[in-house]
Amino acid sequence: MNQQQFSSDLTSLKQAFVQQSYPSLQQRKYNLQQLLKLLMENQSAIIEAISQDFGHRSSHETQLIELFPSIEGIRYALKHLKKWLKPQRRGISIWHLGASNQVLAKPLGVLGVIVPWNYPLYLAIGPLTDALAAGNKVMIKMSELSPALSALLIELMPQYLPEDLVKVYADEDGSRGAQFSSLAFDHLVFTGSTNTGRKVMQAAAANLTPVTLELGGKSPVIIAEDYPVELAAERIMMGKLFNAGQTCVAPDYVLLHHSQRQAFVDVCVAYCKKHYQSLSDQAFTSIISEDFLDRLNKLSQQAIEQGAESITLLPGESKQKLAPSLLLNVAEDADVMQQEIFGPILPVVEYQQLDEAIAYVRQQAHPLALYVFSNQAATQQQVIQQTQAGGLCINDVLLHVAQHELPFGGVGPSGMGHYHGYDGFVQFSKMLPVFKQGRFPAIKLMRPPYTKFSELLIKLMTRG
Repeated sequence: MNQQQFSSDLTSLKQAFVQQSYPSLQQRKYNLQQLLKLLMENQSAIIEAISQDFGHRSSHETQLIELFPSIEGIRYALKHLKKWLKPQRRGISIWHLGASNQVLAKPLGVLGVIVPWNYPLYLAIGPLTDALAAGNKVMIKMSELSPALSALLIELMPQYLPEDLVKVYADEDGSRGAQFSSLAFDHLVFTGSTNTGRKVMQAAAANLTPVTLELGGKSPVIIAEDYPVELAAERIMMGKLFNAGQTCVAPDYVLLHHSQRQAFVDVCVAYCKKHYQSLSDQAFTSIISEDFLDRLNKLSQQAIEQGAESITLLPGESKQKLAPSLLLNVAEDADVMQQEIFGPILPVVEYQQLDEAIAYVRQQAHPLALYVFSNQAATQQQVIQQTQAGGLCINDVLLHVAQHELPFGGVGPSGMGHYHGYDGFVQFSKMLPVFKQGRFPAIKLMRPPYTKFSELLIKLMTRG
């Protein structure tokens, strides 16, 4: 695959879009049903391909965090699509009585989707679902770290959806991202790192292509003193260890009251002992590559050399896996506190007063997700009002992403734009405002020459 082929395919899809620029409700539902059929009929092959790409990933984990939200997202769109497509009636000013306003959702055209390796199915199917619901055609570039799944989707997709509707591409050596993002799409969706997101946005800007960027960041967890630290620790560990921490909204560090430190550590140790036999447990996912594993080891080692205490949470050894660990007393300038971790390492930062924790979060770049554990409404509101994040989850982690009624996206360095459910439908549509003039428009009274009557009307229109 090269730039010429990308451009040729984009041209073909744009020409096909001209022939059918407003698919019917029935056609869109059929497309979504076919996508759902692809997932339902090929679950085993998908699970195997993803596990092969990771070196190992639990089949249960792939079902829970990739197949289930993908399937549910399609079903949600099918259920609500008729309502989404209805023209939205809007009010009309008294000065334009007789006329009418409405907003129509029109397809944008051809969308590009750049998929990361960490959730390669869900982060391909999620945007694709929203794009098809909105009536678009889609080109999807997979990650070079997902060769098995890429090959499978390239084989399967034409069996369910025509190639003039959806095309999937592999990226054998990771060199296709720049080429793909420089194409003149009608919208481009990218999920990945902030640094790469800047490059994608810069490339898209040459074509004035609007972008949706989901860029991750260091998602903090604030445990308020009033909340049972044992319950918070269990929920945090469950979310942190999904996919071995290789999740864009995984808890990146924990802020807790200094009096809760030991209790938190004890529960984390107990949680891992209860839910995993050892590091070789089949329920625990491998790190995607040796380079990523080496990076995580270096992050941890540097923190230790700067005075941090590391607490290993799982016994055993594995060439492809990294034992989950807590880092205590971490220096603020340690790389593990500056970079998104993307692995099963969890730094713990202590505070004396809640205001200190909130101030700490505010000093950092806006995260993709923010988590707060508190049963007090005043504390919850304080965090909501005094911080900024792509999304906020109270008394749990990760689960806000699985809510189809909520938009998902970042803010500032963690991204821009939103999708999922109706918000994805809107994001990938042109919400066209339509004004329809009545038979007897009042505006004709404003035509020159201006009379005493028109002057009186203007005074009424501009009065204080």
